[in-house]
Amino acid sequence: MTDLWRGNWATRARIVSGLALMLYALLHFLNIGLGLFSPEWLDEAQDLRQIVTRNPVGEVVLYTTLMMHAGLALWRLIERRSLRMPRAEAVQYAFGFAIPLLLLTHITYTRIAHEVFDVQDEMGYLMYLIWGTVSAWTQTILLLIVWTHGCIGLHLWLRGRAWWRRNTHLLTGMAVLVPAFALAGFVTESRRLRLVAQDEDTRLDMLDAYNFPGPKEFEGLIRIDTTLYWGFVAVLASALAIHFALRLNARRTSVRISYTNGPTITAARGQTLLEMSRSAGVDHTSLCGGKGRCTTCRVMIEAGADDLPPPSETEARSLKAVGAAPGARLACQIRPEQPMTVHRVFAGRTQTWRGSASQGQERPLAILFLDMRGFTARTAGQLPYDVVFLLNRFFDAVVPAVTASGGKIDKYLGDGFLALFETADTASSAQAGLDAAAGIGRALDAFNAGLQAEGAPPVGIGIGLHLGNVVLGEIGAAGHAPRTLIGDAVNAASRLEAQTKPMKVELLISAAVLEAAGLKRPDELVPLELRGVDGVIDALPVPKAADAPQTPRA
Repeated sequence: MTDLWRGNWATRARIVSGLALMLYALLHFLNIGLGLFSPEWLDEAQDLRQIVTRNPVGEVVLYTTLMMHAGLALWRLIERRSLRMPRAEAVQYAFGFAIPLLLLTHITYTRIAHEVFDVQDEMGYLMYLIWGTVSAWTQTILLLIVWTHGCIGLHLWLRGRAWWRRNTHLLTGMAVLVPAFALAGFVTESRRLRLVAQDEDTRLDMLDAYNFPGPKEFEGLIRIDTTLYWGFVAVLASALAIHFALRLNARRTSVRISYTNGPTITAARGQTLLEMSRSAGVDHTSLCGGKGRCTTCRVMIEAGADDLPPPSETEARSLKAVGAAPGARLACQIRPEQPMTVHRVFAGRTQTWRGSASQGQERPLAILFLDMRGFTARTAGQLPYDVVFLLNRFFDAVVPAVTASGGKIDKYLGDGFLALFETADTASSAQAGLDAAAGIGRALDAFNAGLQAEGAPPVGIGIGLHLGNVVLGEIGAAGHAPRTLIGDAVNAASRLEAQTKPMKVELLISAAVLEAAGLKRPDELVPLELRGVDGVIDALPVPKAADAPQTPRA
């Protein structure tokens, strides 16, 4: 199961219901925005939406999803044993509980008014009703809160995805445009309706078409709105009361937690170990927010492990995914009842300083190692300036072939470099690696032609191209940790490059690259036993990199 869906049933239900509500909000806001262009488009889009939302099945799904999402949030609030939380999570809670308080009024004067008093709750009806009143401001605030709440949740869910991080600026711009578009449509259509309503006959016809509620109907709607508002306030207050009651009850008995190389604290039973750490101000990393979807809150139980229940399915799955050592547990999943001593595997302020960018990600990618042949002998006795000048000329010549193919240089290694091809999928990564290898070969031929014209000897290279699982993430000391990659596949690509020298070829391509790119397995493959690499790797020797095999797409 992908880490996006890792967690217990409640976590997955919260994600699914949140995505469904986000989609509904998006379509609703785009619908409002059409008022910027045409009232007919506005009404037609609403009619199309209501084909789904106003049929019995759609209504059940929509309102069940809404109540499920709110109910799970309330239950999570009750379960917490501390209200200490990261700022983004606190904003999520505040916005999440503010939404029903504002949304119930919207539902009352639209859906309930339609069902109880047969009001034709078209967009124009609501816009005419609230324009120029305090409700126009409260509904604007509702729109902004709903969208911000959804965007924060979506970001916290997807921030570990490489494609999400690459497109953050574009996605942020699009996210800002949605509420701006909706509010522009709201203002434009509301002003138009108020303008045409200045004609008394037109206004009466419009009110008649909407079956606009009269004084009696408004009295009924106000009563319903008030009842729903205070009903939710009562539910929220009850949830908070239960939360504090459970905390008060838990304080009657406490448990002693000792952190290796850290403090010893006394905390109320019933909390997770992560909540205990946060309540006591103990730094404890947790990139997923304590939902069991990552293992960054991992601890080793040095004393007291026998008093804990065995890991749940969710916890066991996450620990198995990282090959955690025996005795490892997730602080967000265990609730200590007896004294224990724990060692935080990732101690310190890692979460605060590094955030989501430091999350590791494993992906199958193509990796290319390149090395300039005979560089040491070639530059012996030269001035430092001349050495640097030659290297920069060489890199200026060949690196564009990598970037043009969709790759990027992970690091320069003196007279060589490591490149990776972080594309949408494995096939395109392999294709990009082959394109880059051929492009480097052509660029090298042109570069050597220039050296020959200058009377200088040509440059030789060796390239190893491999594909396998690599781990991407910020690796290094805090504040000095560039995003890089590690893994056995990186070592294999390096060993392939080293093997090009005794084989007197410019390029060695592993069979994994050829197969991923959709190329037939050639007869010229050579089995290689590479130092530090388990097993045999079949590789294709290519005397000239410019002749690297290409896919039909290329």
